[in-house]
Amino acid sequence: MDTTHNTVPTETPEALAEAGERAFATGDYAKAIRLFQQAGEGYRAQGNLLKAAEMENNRGVACRQAGQREEAEAAFRTAQMAFVRLGDRSREAQALGNLGGLYAEWGKAEEAVACLRQAAHIFQELGDRQRAGETLCALGVFYFKRGRRQEALAAYEAGVLLLEHPTGPQKTLRRLLKLRRRLGIGPFPELPS
Repeated sequence: MDTTHNTVPTETPEALAEAGERAFATGDYAKAIRLFQQAGEGYRAQGNLLKAAEMENNRGVACRQAGQREEAEAAFRTAQMAFVRLGDRSREAQALGNLGGLYAEWGKAEEAVACLRQAAHIFQELGDRQRAGETLCALGVFYFKRGRRQEALAAYEAGVLLLEHPTGPQKTLRRLLKLRRRLGIGPFPELPS
């Protein structure tokens, strides 16, 4: 008797995570959310808490794209706290950056600024200039959209000067900023604390 059709295949967390990434890439966010959640549960069952937290962060990104703000917020917070417990500062900062972006979209200005600044600070502490720069540039864009021009300039300038891999326009801006500093032309806004 052939029993191959009677067996129920069990997906590994890795396979579920990969399927979640494929669903996300095609815009099937509902499926991605479900798959990332299942992958996280599988990793937790294996005792791999770091990968489980990564899946929660991924689930948050998918929820954000699906417009499920409260679910995204909860997922990002859960992931961030897990990364804190696990001592993974880089992933903690990534979760904070995701949370800051969500709050910015949501119009929660104070929360957005706090999360983005904390994420940038952690990246700088870790020596991750690229991610610190990207986060500060995102903060600058957020300030600009809120009409806070001085803070926007300070944050974006600080970010552009940190970037290791700037875009073409960012390279031009960086050269201009460095020239301005060499010539002593101001003002040189400080990043607000």
